[in-house]
Amino acid sequence: MALQVFTAVTGAPWESELVGALDRVDHGVTVVRRCVDVAELLAAAATGTGQAALLSADLRRLDGEAVTRLAAAGVAVVGLVEPGDQRAAERLHRLGIIRVLPVDSGAEVIAQALREAVDGVPAAGHDIADPRAALPTLGVPTPREEPPAGRGGVVAVWGPTGAPGRTTVAVGLADEAARLGVSTLLVDADVYGGVVAQVLGLLDESPGLAGAARQAAAGALDEDALLRLAWTVRPQLRVLTGLARADRWPELRPRGVATVLEEARRLAALTVVDCSFCVEEDEELSFDSAAPRRNGATLAVLEAADTVLCVSGADPVALQRSIRALGELRDVLPEVAPVVVVNQVRRGPVSGDVRQEIGSALARFAATDVAAFLPADRRATDAALAAGRTLAEIAPGSPLRTALRTLAASLTGVPEPAGGRRARRAG
Repeated sequence: MALQVFTAVTGAPWESELVGALDRVDHGVTVVRRCVDVAELLAAAATGTGQAALLSADLRRLDGEAVTRLAAAGVAVVGLVEPGDQRAAERLHRLGIIRVLPVDSGAEVIAQALREAVDGVPAAGHDIADPRAALPTLGVPTPREEPPAGRGGVVAVWGPTGAPGRTTVAVGLADEAARLGVSTLLVDADVYGGVVAQVLGLLDESPGLAGAARQAAAGALDEDALLRLAWTVRPQLRVLTGLARADRWPELRPRGVATVLEEARRLAALTVVDCSFCVEEDEELSFDSAAPRRNGATLAVLEAADTVLCVSGADPVALQRSIRALGELRDVLPEVAPVVVVNQVRRGPVSGDVRQEIGSALARFAATDVAAFLPADRRATDAALAAGRTLAEIAPGSPLRTALRTLAASLTGVPEPAGGRRARRAG
């Protein structure tokens, strides 16, 4: 049976000749629909009548979200560019289109590329209303792979609802990694109310992650563009601020966020992402539609991260929330093995040996160990928040700051300075 193909090449003068060449000779390819724009192409893909799409680089409104939706519908994509147009080819690659050919390649070569693209794309395994269909699938490495040499790592800081201190841990971890000499990018990807900009005293109306995601969706994001969008807090620490208002969450599409993280790997040795708490299915998913998914950005970050830190509070209510959240994460992304960090550890809410009791509860009810305990230091965190500075700047001797530095050293593989170890013993 011939391969069923859609074309969408914006009325290029060579379109009719190419379609005719594909149809005249038995290349094993049949053009079943010639689409005039992205909207028509996506509508055709949703019918399930085609297995591949042939696109031109100048197709209007072609972005990473459209490529992701084609992949979710089980449609492989091959791009066509004018001979020698390297910029157009690079843009298509950034959008997630792996196979890109010049338009003068010949019908047999293009047909072969279409067949290879279909062989490399799995059948549509997720319905368009399945949250996993929102995750990027093209050009993004599997999350548990070690990043190749020369590419930085990504740490997602996630946790349950109830303010367990995700942002405090994310900011502290990024700051301490930078102070250890590791080039670090801190990203605020909280779609329910990111506050990294306020915590660090930065302008929260800057484009930040939303601007980077827009450029990524258009295939225009590169290292220079990401540098322009990120604040430089100190030589080794840059910050990509989040949404100024929570109602702007549709700007953070999963594909765009994943592309930003891929570019961040080239910019920094370590990328720390402050995530939202929720990984549940969105209410829109009860409908058979391709509506934006509020939690899709969080799922994309957790899917792409090399390490996922689950930040839990240290009181009984927070521990219960953490146990439930870990179960939900296991259901949605079973391949993710989070590293649990217990924050705000103090005497009072838990009787007996606090660390032992908390560790035993998490081992029993969540089948997980605790990687680190972070002590509560409300005076230091309040002072840092009031000044818009980090703990290292406001309270360098804080036990919380010392614990965060130890955690940063563990995650980056960089030894703590001798002074830091002495300070911990002294505290």
